[in-house]
Amino acid sequence: MQMQADQDSAYITIVEGPPPNFRDVNDNWSLGVLESHLNKDVALCEMRTFDGPKMVHRCEEAWHNGRSAKFDFPDGEGGRIELDILAIRWEEVSEGHKLHLWVNI
Repeated sequence: MQMQADQDSAYITIVEGPPPNFRDVNDNWSLGVLESHLNKDVALCEMRTFDGPKMVHRCEEAWHNGRSAKFDFPDGEGGRIELDILAIRWEEVSEGHKLHLWVNI
């Protein structure tokens, strides 16, 4: 997994491999984060990473500067999917760092 940036958005990118697993998040917190007229849902993706603090910092810096943060990954059929990152955190686990991404699907 790597991070890249362009002028508009900060990116967390999975370069290759299968699509990540997502689970629905149906609680008051996620509804509050996504206050909008759009009919979209919030999902959580958890994955290992080499540098969790760096990834969190990248998203926080983008949001602080009024830019979006995106999660970019393979769709499993040769294409790519980009989702908006709504929230992010990391934790230390026995294998290294684990990243938690809440995304708009």
